[in-house]
Amino acid sequence: MSVFWVKGYDGASMRDLTSAMGITGPSLYAAFGDKHDLYLKTIDHYCEADACAPLVALESEEDIEKALHAFLSEVIRSATEHESGAKGCFIASSVVASVGQVEGVAERVEAVIAEAEKRLAARFDREIEKGTLPPTFPSRERAALLFDLRQGYMFRGRAGWSSDRMREQIPERVAMLLAH
Repeated sequence: MSVFWVKGYDGASMRDLTSAMGITGPSLYAAFGDKHDLYLKTIDHYCEADACAPLVALESEEDIEKALHAFLSEVIRSATEHESGAKGCFIASSVVASVGQVEGVAERVEAVIAEAEKRLAARFDREIEKGTLPPTFPSRERAALLFDLRQGYMFRGRAGWSSDRMREQIPERVAMLLAH
């Protein structure tokens, strides 16, 4: 994944991939198929294993203000301090560049966006049911806005912004998201 993350699909050579994995070309083909299959499996793995941490933080906290703060904090952490050393989001920073060029990618990116926005809207809907947000609160629209904020923080992390610089903005972002 780190090779695709840094070099993109077109820039990642089979030599780069086998070297990073510590295997031979025939072993890669036997285990994963060709480069295209490996790329799609890498995207699927990221979506299942890594990309959910901010959503889990949001869904785990009962207080909506704390939940949004936790979500944005986790986004910033993954944008600036990811264990892999990569900055930003694999999907937004690398994969999206191959939409329309690599078969199977557009559908995956669209599914990532739809699933994230569905989960974000569900979290706002939970607050409406609890009575902490009004029945007229625009859950879907705020979910899209929160997703876009996430992508903006990922972009800023990739551009080298520090986590401290981005964290300063969290309270006003949370207030903006909850305004009604």
